[in-house]
Amino acid sequence: MVGLLLVGIVAYQQLPISALPQVDYPTIQIVTFYPGASPDVTASSITAPLERQFGELPGLGQMTSSSSFGASVITLQFDLKRTLTWRAGGTGCDQFAQTYLPADLPTPPIYSKVNPADAPILTLAMTSDSMPLPQVETWRTRPSRRRFRSCPA
Repeated sequence: MVGLLLVGIVAYQQLPISALPQVDYPTIQIVTFYPGASPDVTASSITAPLERQFGELPGLGQMTSSSSFGASVITLQFDLKRTLTWRAGGTGCDQFAQTYLPADLPTPPIYSKVNPADAPILTLAMTSDSMPLPQVETWRTRPSRRRFRSCPA
C-alpha cells in the first residue's frame, strides 16, 4: 500500500494540467460617454444604432451591451478562428458608426481590445473635481507601455 501511495504522489505531481487554458478571444469593447443622458436616451440614441451597425460585422459571434446614466458599453466577441488586426488608433470601426451617433456627443466612442479570459489585476476608479470627464477619460486611456505617473494637480 505504501508503494501504491508513493506512485500516486509522484504521478500526481507529473500531471501537466492547467486550471484554465490561455485563450486570446478576439473581443472588442466600445465605451461611449454621453453625460447627463438617462439610460433610456443612452439606449435609444447610442446603444441601439451602434448595435445595428456592429451586428453586420462578419464573424461576430456574440454581442452584449448595457446602457446606464451617461454611458453605453458594447462588447463584441468574434469567432475564435478570426484574428483581429489591432492598431493604436482603434479597430477600423471608428468611422463605421460615427455618423449614427448624436452630434452633441462630447467625445467619440472608446474602442479597446479586451480578453474576457484574463482576470483583472487591478481595478482603478478615477474622479476629478478640477478636470472635465473627457479629459479624465483621455488620461485613463493612455497606452499602457508608458510609465505610470501620478495625476497632475
